[in-house]
Amino acid sequence: MDIQALRTANPDHWNKAAAIRTLTLDAIAAANSGHSGMPMGMADVATVLFEKHMKFDAKNPTWPDRDRFILSAGHGSMLIYSLLHLCGYDDFPIEEIKNFRQLGAKTAGHPENFLSDAIETTTGPLGQGISNAVGFAMAEEILRARFGKKVVDHHTYVIAGDGCLMEGVSQEAIGLAGRHELSKLIVLWDNNNITIDGTVDLADRTDQVMRFKASGWHVQEIDGHDPAAIDAALTAAKKSKKPSMIACETHIALGSSAQDTSKGHGALTDAQLIADTKAAYGWTADAFEIPADIKKDWEIIGSRGAAERAEWNARFATLSNNKQSEFNRAFALDAPKRLAAVVRAFKKQTSEEAPKHATRKSSELALNVINPVMQETVGGSADLSGSNNTKSKDMGIFDTNNRGGRYIHWGIREHGMAAAMNGMALHGGIRPYGGTFMCFTDYARPAMRLAALMKMPTVFVMTHDSIGLGEDGPTHQPVEHLAISRATPNTYVFRPADTVETAEAWELALTAKETPSVLSLTRQGLPTVRTEHKNANLSAKGAYVLADSEGKRQVILIATGSEVSIALKAREALQAQGIGTRVVSMPCMELFAEQDEAYSRKVLPAGNIVRIGIEAGVRQGWDRWLLGERGREAKTGFIGMDRFGASAPAEVLFEKFGITSDAIVKMANDLL
Repeated sequence: MDIQALRTANPDHWNKAAAIRTLTLDAIAAANSGHSGMPMGMADVATVLFEKHMKFDAKNPTWPDRDRFILSAGHGSMLIYSLLHLCGYDDFPIEEIKNFRQLGAKTAGHPENFLSDAIETTTGPLGQGISNAVGFAMAEEILRARFGKKVVDHHTYVIAGDGCLMEGVSQEAIGLAGRHELSKLIVLWDNNNITIDGTVDLADRTDQVMRFKASGWHVQEIDGHDPAAIDAALTAAKKSKKPSMIACETHIALGSSAQDTSKGHGALTDAQLIADTKAAYGWTADAFEIPADIKKDWEIIGSRGAAERAEWNARFATLSNNKQSEFNRAFALDAPKRLAAVVRAFKKQTSEEAPKHATRKSSELALNVINPVMQETVGGSADLSGSNNTKSKDMGIFDTNNRGGRYIHWGIREHGMAAAMNGMALHGGIRPYGGTFMCFTDYARPAMRLAALMKMPTVFVMTHDSIGLGEDGPTHQPVEHLAISRATPNTYVFRPADTVETAEAWELALTAKETPSVLSLTRQGLPTVRTEHKNANLSAKGAYVLADSEGKRQVILIATGSEVSIALKAREALQAQGIGTRVVSMPCMELFAEQDEAYSRKVLPAGNIVRIGIEAGVRQGWDRWLLGERGREAKTGFIGMDRFGASAPAEVLFEKFGITSDAIVKMANDLL
């Protein structure tokens, strides 16, 4: 690569791109860690994108109609931090660049959305960013159909690397985008042919251009260091009626002695290498210093969108008061005022009628009353709509001919679905939820973890949640999945016992603002256990006394989901033996853990009382409630699973694995 030719061909562009490259070298040298090569290689692409195509206002990073920029190759985080600093974002003064990768800095090792509004999504786990981007683009389409093009009309731009495209989730995302013709989605592929271990052909021979074409994308191939070619490709991409991929042939660690090598992928910290590279760039400024004229040019780019934003504000003001209010409410994640009343009425009717439903069906019934009053919800399923019961009666199907549809057929793409739902939540204005079998949280897990990390209230509807699914057998019967979900920080795991608790779980999930929810729902029918109507959302406390003891309290049975009704039956038998027994329903351990000590002790009083946990899953996570502050000498027991299930009817399996009222009664007596 002839660096001198690049410098002289377009000096103005070169200097702006060199500012990204030198800030990258300086920050990574100061931190003594990071990834230098990608920002150095993609600086030309990023410069043209931000200067000539991106719609944004650096002083208003939350403007709803801004273009979204997603750095899927999150290891190259100094690319986005350099751009944000140069454009004049308040969160990224030069001090933040100097503190790259240090505790408390906004310039974390990988971009983290919760550290700054200027960062759209948290990336680093490769493939997540490009998959989030599909959700961003879907959200834009849905909101444009709802509120009109004059207030929703923007693009989602992605920089992705070879690693992003090797991850399996990328194909799920690419296939979805092509199927739905998401023309506002533009992916810039950093085609540098280098991975940590060596050249790409060590592990892959995929023709990425043909792969994207086969998935229904508009594809171009360009020199990623030619600003005119980059500009022309982006202009053409924006005119396409398909999602676009621009294959940008680049040189990793451009201009350094590590160019085009695996060494260039990582941290280039050698002082002589940095000095030689800056000399090749023609850069004479000191470390972390950007010449005033170059910084001014970048700040003009950062401020250019202010006029567009002002025009948007004027257009937004022409919407009806109701539309403005709905738009602002949805982006603020505020629930509609009618939601609480609708849920209360549904609960009252259910308590009076006391139906027997699988909680997956309960969920559908709840959604039938919630979704019509909460128009920002967007549902879907990974090819299990009839099993997950995630489609309410009012929902149309999102498709190329119905952008206002609020139900998405994700196909057999659990991971892609979860990642795209995160993208919808990150975009704003949408409350996404999607379903699959509880066992397949395994496939969705990376995106579920990131929802928790990013503080996004995505709702994961996981049905067929135990051996109660029956004949499909142990491949489909979750045993450890509740424990895995509960082990994840900042995640609410709801396992409702009946239709009333299911409605309460939905109300809580759809009013959370910073916490994702997992709804663990049954295949098998369950009786209504909440037959006495309460206006209050009892599940909001995480656990509550469902049936108290008669006489001296000797046993507390703590159960979730389908096992609550079994616990109630055991209580009847124990009370008949003169053993005072309380039943506690615990639909959400995480919410119960948030309660004060007075409430916790009211539900689970101290003392030498037998406590038995009942759940058709593993014991892990239960000892906190069984032992509590009482120590290892406390009388406790657990009725659940300690192995995988089997293929048989549900009632046979509950008997085989000892999850029965008789087993509970025996254990209580043995402990007493």
